[in-house]
Amino acid sequence: MAKKLILCDCAGSQSLDADAIAAGSGLACSKVYSHLCTLQIDAAAKELAQGDAIVACQQERATFEELADDLQIDAPGFVDLRDRAGWGTGAPAPKMAALAAEAALSLPLGKSVDVVSEGTCLIVGAEAALIAAQNLSETLAVTVLVTDPDLIPNDRTFDCVVGKVRNVSGALGGFTVKLDAFQQVLPAGRGAFDLSPPQNGVVSACDIILDLSGETALVPAPHKREGYLRAEPGHPPSVANAVIEAAQLIGTFEKPLYVRLEPSLCAHSRAEQPACSNCLNVCPTGAIVSAGEHVAIDPMICAGCGSCSAVCPSGAITYDAPPVDALFRRLSTLATTYRTAGGTSPRLLVHDAEFGREMISLAARFGRGLPGHVIPIEIDALSGFGHAEMLAALACGFEHVDLLLSPKTEQDVIEAQAILARALAGKDAVRLLSLNDPDALSDAVDAPAVDPAHCAPVLPLGTRRQVARLAAKTLQPETKVQELPAGAPYGAVVVDTDACTLCLSCVSLCPSGALGDNSDLPQLRFQEDACLQCGLCSNICPEQAITLQPQMNLTDAAFDQRVLYEEEPFACIDCGSLFGSKSTIAKITEKLAGKHAMFASSEAAKMIQRCENCRIQAQYHSTNNPFQGAERPRVRTSDDYFAKRKDH
Repeated sequence: MAKKLILCDCAGSQSLDADAIAAGSGLACSKVYSHLCTLQIDAAAKELAQGDAIVACQQERATFEELADDLQIDAPGFVDLRDRAGWGTGAPAPKMAALAAEAALSLPLGKSVDVVSEGTCLIVGAEAALIAAQNLSETLAVTVLVTDPDLIPNDRTFDCVVGKVRNVSGALGGFTVKLDAFQQVLPAGRGAFDLSPPQNGVVSACDIILDLSGETALVPAPHKREGYLRAEPGHPPSVANAVIEAAQLIGTFEKPLYVRLEPSLCAHSRAEQPACSNCLNVCPTGAIVSAGEHVAIDPMICAGCGSCSAVCPSGAITYDAPPVDALFRRLSTLATTYRTAGGTSPRLLVHDAEFGREMISLAARFGRGLPGHVIPIEIDALSGFGHAEMLAALACGFEHVDLLLSPKTEQDVIEAQAILARALAGKDAVRLLSLNDPDALSDAVDAPAVDPAHCAPVLPLGTRRQVARLAAKTLQPETKVQELPAGAPYGAVVVDTDACTLCLSCVSLCPSGALGDNSDLPQLRFQEDACLQCGLCSNICPEQAITLQPQMNLTDAAFDQRVLYEEEPFACIDCGSLFGSKSTIAKITEKLAGKHAMFASSEAAKMIQRCENCRIQAQYHSTNNPFQGAERPRVRTSDDYFAKRKDH
């Protein structure tokens, strides 16, 4: 059954062309209602009862979900046509069709795991912590950690210990806390409580941490760590909110698995030599750690910002809630539907689900809203909208891309990605907006684009690297090699041929296979499309002969192996087979012949100029073979035993 779009003009406050929306989106449309959430609620029930409905209203979502629950049917889909298009300026129909078509897409759901919190809570602080413990003791299993023994109360309705936190790991339902100067209360006796002897390195576990110490946070990016609540002890409203939130963190919760890791693709290190650490450098929560030749991600700590996915050069880390190809489908659907419905010069506005959605809603309700050619797209991980996604949007047909940054956005990551996207596009068609005024947002997106992108739209398919290359080639069809800023994940390897000895250490450790050798000739080969610019080859080169050159070769030559450096092979003086290179054999002979005990004579020095097989043969038959033992004894026979008997 085809999905049906249920339309309401919100008391006549917006203009809806049902026929134009249906023709552009391919969806069946209901008649246009005016009071669907109030006076026409019975009509809404009849529409929902038919199934596969999409309600063109987000404001009253709870009302329609409750109605569906009363009807004992699945909740409908939702799309906000009013705030995002109906209350804006310009012709709304093409944009409405595009938004409706996007809402009708069947996208995969993100994976998740269950997290169980039994309500074990550690409260860190002083007076405020003790008051919070009193309020939570009937709901949670509370332990208060204080640094001053004099603060220990006589009340034993909750536990109180003395100590100092050394470090904290984990998240909701699985915190591990290491404590120093730890002392427990000894409840027996008269007068003030005695304490146990202090201990360092004590390890404990809890489900929830309420930090009311007023000191530096115990974890990085504390606002992103689930189960870790923090408030200033001198601000009662903040403390009260934290206490209320802590009381609700008991039970089973669904934890999204935001990113997927493929360790075999990771270029973190090889043979204990450092290479790529991009994800480690940008993870705000500390969820990513080094694990030998690859990294490891703690899904319980990961907050899903997407920064690691944006900066990963190999695709070892990909955003998976939902997968990146789902985002590419959304971009293509928006651009294609908008143009099919008659829209021109589309621009994309990328925003998050909280700050951005509210800004658009306020601009629409109290200002002039978004222009008709500006199409908004809401994503969960704004920092994960990297250069590949920006380029994909331009290659799909959007002339310009604006990203509305929220106060919580990791701006360093997204700024670097925008710079890379502009370089690959060859145009200044990507802009970052740091605004908190809805009217300023309307003005910014309505201003003419400085350097709009124009190209024949393409369908973004493949990995992020493949899509970035396809988009760059589409946007710059005449460019052969595009120079890129330092740190870009695309580029060439430059070899100093005067310094290179063809030791091929770089080949053996290259994580992507971009560097290769030739089993028949002394050659160093390179395939540019596979190079991640991880820097491992330059780090491992003993001669410091390798440097990186950030660029993208947009020609087909990037897929071919080319020779970076080669030398004339050396022929074995005995069998003539080729091995090594002439320069290497000459250098070894010069350093060892007549100067090393094993190569003191001219005949011994010739060992250097023989291939592996001939060297073994010559060594075995030499008169001074160091591995040669005494002459083997004759094999004893029966005659020997008989002769021995005769002698006796």
